Formats: sequence, C-alpha cells, structure tokens
Amino acid sequence: MNKYLQTILDSYTGYFNYLLNEIQFPNWDNYFYGLIAMSLVVWILELLFPWRKNQAILRKDFWLDLFYLFFNFFLLNLILLIALSNITAQLINDFSGIFGLELTSIQLFAISDLPTPWSLLIFFLISDFIQWNVHRLLHIVPFLWKIHQTHHSVKEMGFAAHFRYNWMEPIVYKSILYLPIMIIGGVNVQDVFIVHFISIAIGHLNHANIGWDYGYLKYILNNPKMHIWHHSKKLPNKYGVNFGISLSLWDYLFGTNYIPSDGKNIELGFKNDHQFPQDFLEQELYPLKK
Repeated sequence: MNKYLQTILDSYTGYFNYLLNEIQFPNWDNYFYGLIAMSLVVWILELLFPWRKNQAILRKDFWLDLFYLFFNFFLLNLILLIALSNITAQLINDFSGIFGLELTSIQLFAISDLPTPWSLLIFFLISDFIQWNVHRLLHIVPFLWKIHQTHHSVKEMGFAAHFRYNWMEPIVYKSILYLPIMIIGGVNVQDVFIVHFISIAIGHLNHANIGWDYGYLKYILNNPKMHIWHHSKKLPNKYGVNFGISLSLWDYLFGTNYIPSDGKNIELGFKNDHQFPQDFLEQELYPLKK
C-alpha cells in the first residue's frame, strides 16, 4: 500500500514541478505557452475570416470555455489524471507480475522500431480511430452521453468550445485507449508531443467560427463545416453524426457522415438543453446527479 501512496505523492509533486517549470522556463516544446499561442492564432483566424459575421467576438460563454481550457488541460491533470494514470500503470504492472508477465510481453509489435514518420502516422491513425469509436459510445451509452452533454451544451460555436468537456470524459477516452496503445508499443515522448499538438490544432479549427472545409481534404480531415453538424440540435437519427476527432475519414468509411447544407446558422445543442446547468461546477457534477 505504501508503494501506491508514494506513486500518488510522486505524481502530484512531479506534475506540479513540471507545470511550474513550463510556466517559468519556456522552450521550443513548451506545452503551456504552446497551447496559448495556438489558441491565439486560431482566434485571430476567426477574427480575420468569420463565418458567422453577426456572432460577437466574445461570444456566449466565451470566458467559461477559456476557464475550461486551463482546467481541463492543466488543473485536471494536477488534481486527478496524472495520479490516476500512474496508479493504473502500477496496478497493471503488479497484476501482470503475479503471472510472471511483463507489459512488453503483450505487445503485438513495437511501432517505435519503425522509422519515425511511419511510427507517428500509425500511432496517429490507430489512436484517432479508437477515439472515433469512443466518441460514438459517448453518444450511444446513456451515462456516457450524460457526461458528453457538457460539450454539446455549447450554443455558439468558437475555437474555445473545443475545451468544454466534463472531467470524466478524458478518463473514458484514456481508459479505452490505454490497452490498444500498450499493445502496439510506445513512441518517443517528444514525437507524441508533435502528434498531440496537431490533433489539438485540428480540434481548435473544427470548433472555430470559420467556414472552411479544406476542399478535397474534407474527406480525410475533420473540418468546421462538417463538425458544426455534429453539434446540431436537429439530427437525422437518435445518436448523432460526424463523430470524427481529427479525421473525417472514419465517418465516410462507416456511413456516419452528414452535411446536408453549409450549416452556417443552424441551432446548436440537444433536446431540453435549456434545463442543462449554466455554471462550471454544476456542469462538472451533472453526470453524478439522478
């Protein structure tokens, strides 16, 4: 038991020191300032090329979504996610040890052995496909949909809407991602950092007030004109459409794509969303209420 308590303690102190170092000493792969810089760039694009020209620069819930940015990307890691991740890894490692196994023994192959461009591409495709499936589950399973409703409570779309999600949502994603990623083997941390930032940039643009679809690339990359329909209040079926995270490819392959018009001024949200909490704390606790 002391080992697990030490793991929790090390997780808190380690991530706190890491975050403090990120803020005090910027460098080329700085996550803290990199995220802020990326957000500013996409916001400037919104101001230069607004799709909905009558939408206010500081749209509805703009400040709430910015708070979600810092909470979900930094504070939630400190409060819960890093410690939970490390404890899970320790438990799996100890459980495997009972049977004389090592985590590396369940790897089907190690993509880290491939040339870096190929390993990153495979890692990106596999993780994005898994997340596409998890995203569908968030819409299909009632309790998971209750968690995901926080993200769909956005009524005016802008880049910062990307950050609005319940604290339990990354736990769902990371839990389901953990085993498949472990099976294919790891890749270099700094290389994953590049893939992660590309995914965040695509996510920012998907939610931005920009009327882009990237031409023929729309059949591969998720885009604002496609993702707006994912947030539509009126949908052609019960569970939703356009589940792509970074790639639209999966929706076109599996028939969940839906873009009946440009979607510029459609109503966003979900049925009875007027009853959904408006403030941060109530939104965070909403899935736990009956």
